[in-house]
Amino acid sequence: MSQIIIIADDHPLFRQALRETIAPIFKGAQICELESLEETKSKLLQQSVELLLLDLRMPDSDGLAGLMMIKGMYPALPVIIVSASEEAETVRAAIQAGAAGYIYKSYSLRQIHDAVAQVNQGDVHIPEGVDQGVTEHEHQELDTIAKISSLTPSQLRVFVALSRGFMNKQIAADMDISEATVKAHVTSVYKKLGVRSRTQAVMVSKALDLTKEGIELG
Repeated sequence: MSQIIIIADDHPLFRQALRETIAPIFKGAQICELESLEETKSKLLQQSVELLLLDLRMPDSDGLAGLMMIKGMYPALPVIIVSASEEAETVRAAIQAGAAGYIYKSYSLRQIHDAVAQVNQGDVHIPEGVDQGVTEHEHQELDTIAKISSLTPSQLRVFVALSRGFMNKQIAADMDISEATVKAHVTSVYKKLGVRSRTQAVMVSKALDLTKEGIELG
């Protein structure tokens, strides 16, 4: 059975360029191009995937929560973030959240090829200079991300919903679970994150950029 590689990005031309760049690394592999987080989750449920290249800013993206959700369900799956954002804080946050590498969309095709090859060999690819200038505030942010990463996939979905202002009844309906189960998840989320209220949970969620509109729970 051939390897399956997923490129998840909502820009067709970039997906095509990325596909052509990494194809020589994975000779004979099936490279799938997907344009949404939902399609990516569905594909991962259907087949065993060797590597995922993931854009954090697709229309239905959950930001870092989407990455964490995938890593929570498939901890052994290498995920490379491919992003237009070149802020060092974003790169460090993605690596803390479980990414095996971070590629700038401004990279040359050779740089992209080499970065993917590096991750394919079992290493972590971090752009040059990213490990410099970490402030005390960012250390706290990275610690927060580490705590959120400890949530189970179900707890993370509840956390995202809390951050959106959903009530327990709505969360239960969307996740097809009982309100009692939702309450249990909320209790576990509060404990792991060291918070005591929804307001505090919303504040914590800002570390993952969960506050923008239009994000679904699924």
